[in-house]
Amino acid sequence: MNTSTLNTDERVKDVYFTDDEISVQLMDGRTISAPLIWYPRLFHATKKQLRHWEICGGGYGIHWEEIDEDISTEGLLRGAPAPASHKEYA
Repeated sequence: MNTSTLNTDERVKDVYFTDDEISVQLMDGRTISAPLIWYPRLFHATKKQLRHWEICGGGYGIHWEEIDEDISTEGLLRGAPAPASHKEYA
């Protein structure tokens, strides 16, 4: 019997935005999308600030220096919103 195994690679390849979502393309070809409202710092950032991201955490994270935000592919895959308090944006 032939058994094929899927090779997943959850490292970040690219990040892009719509007005309502963040989408992260993974090295294995998958794309994860989540509502921007889940990440208040990203939601309130300017388009210019959103474009200034960098890969961190061995390829498994995304960092925005100017807005002090970090998210991981693990958190995106789990569907986990940012743990930060929403009070600072109320």
